Amino acid sequence: MIHRFVPVFQFSVMFDTKNVTEVTIFVLRGLTDKADLGLIFFFLFLAIYLFTLLGNLGLIALVLGDSRLHNPMYYFLSVLSSVDACYSSVITPNMLVDFMSKKKVISLLGCAAQMFLAVTFGTTECFLLAAMAYDRYVAIYNPLLYPVSMTPRVYVPLILASYLGGILHALVHTAATFSLSFCRSKVISHIFCDIPPLLAISCSDTRANQLLLFYLAGSIEMSTILVVLVSYGFILSAILRIRSADGKWKVFSTCGSHLTGVSIFHGTVLFMYVRPSSSYALEHDMIVSIFYTIAIPALNPLIYSLRNKDVKEAMKKAFGKLGFEESIFFMLKKH
Repeated sequence: MIHRFVPVFQFSVMFDTKNVTEVTIFVLRGLTDKADLGLIFFFLFLAIYLFTLLGNLGLIALVLGDSRLHNPMYYFLSVLSSVDACYSSVITPNMLVDFMSKKKVISLLGCAAQMFLAVTFGTTECFLLAAMAYDRYVAIYNPLLYPVSMTPRVYVPLILASYLGGILHALVHTAATFSLSFCRSKVISHIFCDIPPLLAISCSDTRANQLLLFYLAGSIEMSTILVVLVSYGFILSAILRIRSADGKWKVFSTCGSHLTGVSIFHGTVLFMYVRPSSSYALEHDMIVSIFYTIAIPALNPLIYSLRNKDVKEAMKKAFGKLGFEESIFFMLKKH
């Protein structure tokens, strides 16, 4: 009997022929097989996706268009918004198509590309949140030296390093996952091509992949969380030295939004990837994945803008030019 083998997602390295796969397409199980629920989910997630794009791209436009926001803090925020918009765009459009399709198929190459991009943007966000915490530490702990300390020579490499770290992490996992054989099943019990559900349907020995996921993702999570904790430890000591109640509140309002975003994102990522493989429950994990790949990118513009005075002023100015100044002022005043 002659078996036809197709090449897996190719990188700069070559894999042994025994590791290639017989599967040429995968089927994404998704949230539901029922047409009526699929239609409801389609409009729900379409609304969330449009809100995500509007919020994140709008925040980028505000930072680029308002001179008051031309400082490293908001440059980091605009990069985070671009990552969130891309992260959601990797997952949501394909999921929307699947809601309206009977055959929820994705090609082998498409699946590998989706995993690579999802891991890239997810990991980049981890590093960016750590870089943003360091930026807040520099700005608050010694504000007089902030313009000298956080120059383009500092924050541009931090941003580039975040992307590079995300790309390298994605390359490792995508190469390791798609060097496996998938002859057990081609149905992925998930909304997108993620690492744990693909390992679950592989007929190869996945113990090395599971250890790689646990230790590599765990190392990135622990190191970035440590940077955040140390940075905010110094920030807290700086806050305690501030005598003015207004000054303390201003610092808390600035840092509180970042801490909220960090807590939500890292909490869900830790739950998904840094745990023993025996505790994976794909049905439950699917819901958690929706939260950190779709809901968090939609929430971040609200988290980082509604409690930020400079962003709210920039929004009032921008909407004032469009003739919506009174309505936007009323909305921001409530927050």
